[in-house]
Amino acid sequence: MVSFFSTIPSFSLGESLKALWESTGFMTSLTPIWQNLIMMAIAGVLIYLAIAKEFEPNLLLAIGFGMFIINIPGAYQALYGTPRVNELGEFLVAHGSKVIEEGTEGLFFYLYKGVEWVIYPPIIFLGIGAMTDFGPLIANPKSLIMGAAAQLGIFVTFIVAINIGFTGEEAAAIGIIGGADGPTAIYVTTKLAAHLLPAIAVAAYSYMALIKVIQPPIIKALTTHKERLVVMEQLRTVSKTEKVVFPIAVTAIVGVLLPSALPLLGMLMLGNLMKESGVVPRLANTAKNELINIITILLGLLVGTKATADVFLSVQTLEILFIGVVAFSFGTAGGVLIGKLMYVLSGKKINPIIGAAGVSAVPMAARIAHNVGQEENPNNYLLMHAMGPNVAGVIGSAVAAGVLLAVFA
Repeated sequence: MVSFFSTIPSFSLGESLKALWESTGFMTSLTPIWQNLIMMAIAGVLIYLAIAKEFEPNLLLAIGFGMFIINIPGAYQALYGTPRVNELGEFLVAHGSKVIEEGTEGLFFYLYKGVEWVIYPPIIFLGIGAMTDFGPLIANPKSLIMGAAAQLGIFVTFIVAINIGFTGEEAAAIGIIGGADGPTAIYVTTKLAAHLLPAIAVAAYSYMALIKVIQPPIIKALTTHKERLVVMEQLRTVSKTEKVVFPIAVTAIVGVLLPSALPLLGMLMLGNLMKESGVVPRLANTAKNELINIITILLGLLVGTKATADVFLSVQTLEILFIGVVAFSFGTAGGVLIGKLMYVLSGKKINPIIGAAGVSAVPMAARIAHNVGQEENPNNYLLMHAMGPNVAGVIGSAVAAGVLLAVFA
């Protein structure tokens, strides 16, 4: 008769402890531990800025935590899956991302498909459209010029990237950082240079979060005290008909001239049409609240998880981060300089500060322009005037993305 206890496998404490140790991140990490620690420290800085300094926490907190969690030794395998191993037993790496063996995918592998298949950015634009009031732009169409001028950073950065050795596709993807629009940067980079996505996405979102540090010194350097004191006239009231016709007209015009911009611009205008029509308040509220909040969490977290030590700690990444600052700076400068020109042409009735809001960071850039103006004159209210160039910048970045994709895709 077989004893019940004889069927229990022999238990070896030593072997069990050995197996437990070999499963820890110290043994399974794909990169040297010191590199992981550096990346976790960088992530800690981003989290600190989000919490202590409140630098766009909606963006920076998720990115920082994503960067932190993915660089915990052994975390990549748990979150994305087991990397494929070749015949020599070496981990394969493709375009900066670990190659995943079929059947061993982790949760983040599937969630990241929304980035890889370019699903999340257009949904973000849908929500932005549902939150955006194009009234200031319609009331002051000249704002469109400042929004267009603020895209200067994209094309200056493209030229810089080309001249330091990046390919045309890579330079176009890097240049889009200058649009100050994270979803657009992800969209273009995924289409043109997916292997640069970690560096470009982190640069774009990080500098968007730091825009309140980057923009004010540039605005003050390019404008005089007298220019910053200008109080602008109140904008005219825009009718509901104008607001309903606007998204339809813009979609039709841009769609015919630049179809490659429609995935982003079309969703932006659909969200705005839902808002301005007033007939689908439930859908508009969902787009600008629950839907965009969910996608923002996922997008920020997943972008952060692509900042692994083996990808991020490279000369190329440092170059992209540096160029990103150049892109934001030239974008701001372009808007302000056109604002100064319009200040002269308008008979000193336009405050050039609002040109800085032409970058696509809505409504952050408009708030910064308003705050800089109030530092000079506490009774000066530039927010609504700055919203004109600001929302024009959203359209401008989508159009610029369409141009780059039409040329390089």
